[in-house]
Amino acid sequence: MTDNKYLPRIIDSMIADRLSWKGAVCVEGAKWCGKTRSCLEQARSTFLVGNPEGNYANRNLAELNPLLALQGDTPHLIDEWQEVPSLWDAVRMEVDKRSENGQFILTGSSSPRKKSTTHSGTGRITKLRMRSMSLFESCDSSGSVSIHSLFDNTFEDCLTGDVELIHLAELIVRGGWPGILGYGEHAYIENGRDYIRSFLTEDLMKLDDDKVRRDVRKIEYLLVSLARNESTTVTVASLCRDIKAATNTDIKEDTVNEYLNLLERSFLIENQEPFTFSSRSSRRLKLAPKRHMTDPSLSCALLSLTPAKLMKDFETFGFMFEALAERDLAIYSTALNGRLGHYQDYGNKEIDAVLELDDGRWGAFEIKLGANQIDKAAESLLNVSRLIKADNPDNAPSFLAVICGLSNAAYRRKDGVYVLPLTALKP
Repeated sequence: MTDNKYLPRIIDSMIADRLSWKGAVCVEGAKWCGKTRSCLEQARSTFLVGNPEGNYANRNLAELNPLLALQGDTPHLIDEWQEVPSLWDAVRMEVDKRSENGQFILTGSSSPRKKSTTHSGTGRITKLRMRSMSLFESCDSSGSVSIHSLFDNTFEDCLTGDVELIHLAELIVRGGWPGILGYGEHAYIENGRDYIRSFLTEDLMKLDDDKVRRDVRKIEYLLVSLARNESTTVTVASLCRDIKAATNTDIKEDTVNEYLNLLERSFLIENQEPFTFSSRSSRRLKLAPKRHMTDPSLSCALLSLTPAKLMKDFETFGFMFEALAERDLAIYSTALNGRLGHYQDYGNKEIDAVLELDDGRWGAFEIKLGANQIDKAAESLLNVSRLIKADNPDNAPSFLAVICGLSNAAYRRKDGVYVLPLTALKP
């Protein structure tokens, strides 16, 4: 299926690649990030589990006989498979039976409990994570600067054009939801609020059986605390304190960890894991993850932030810009077969984002909203790099770069540090 209105996604080529050597591909991610639409571009037949027609006839049929949901021309798309978890094992067995690649595409906006499926699908089903749109995918980045060129030393200085601060604020509040592009600030603000409200009142209740009771109010305050601590390594203990202060009731760390697991299974939050060197190092590194909402627009919704409010609070604006940049870097790193992490050691040295490739090469990014912060960010990167190289030269980064919101050019400084506008990046 093709559509002139479809904006190609970075994950498209990855789905096609996996279908060429795997029996089935499962595309996972937050609701409304565009999974179904992207998969329809490559599917030749579909089975929509959540289709309400006929009093949810498709779901009832899949529950009674999962094999009937697998019938159709290949690749055959099964949308929202997690609503009938037995479909996973049915697909796995059918892949074994057919012994052919490119048979099925599954989409899921939450992960069932592990006991809901009996087999991991190893060797038959491969998983891909889809996120909301990057600025390059939504056509808000010119794509004139390739991260790949930094690793391969093919980067060239270029002018990228002026960027207005209010425009960056609007991109953050809008988020990367393909269905809301172009509808204006009012729609962007209300969309984020609706998304959170829908999760708390509807989606949350579908994650487990009806016997499990949770305090939705505390989960909402947990989300608010996560939004307030966006792009930080906030601890579970600190999250507990925030919830207790908001509700005036105690909450155990085990309970918060359970709630965090639920949010991860719903792809509502994502951890940016700590970067550790593959070779031995004497440096003691902190292993706390940096916490993110899956899209910065959700943090804005939880904190009632509008573009106008961000313009009056540059500290918060800076954290939200970092979240926007790290969302994009996570998408770009996947396209490069890499992983996005962050660096912290016990000497209080930090790097906002570290992109590591499969071959062990890595690049370091500091993320700053204003051009007046570039010099300080570059100095910080150089200091950390010197310490790392002194400890073990084999651990040296391939490049150092400052991602900036308001720079009008991409260039390499005399000290070797790159300056890159976020609105010019692509994989």
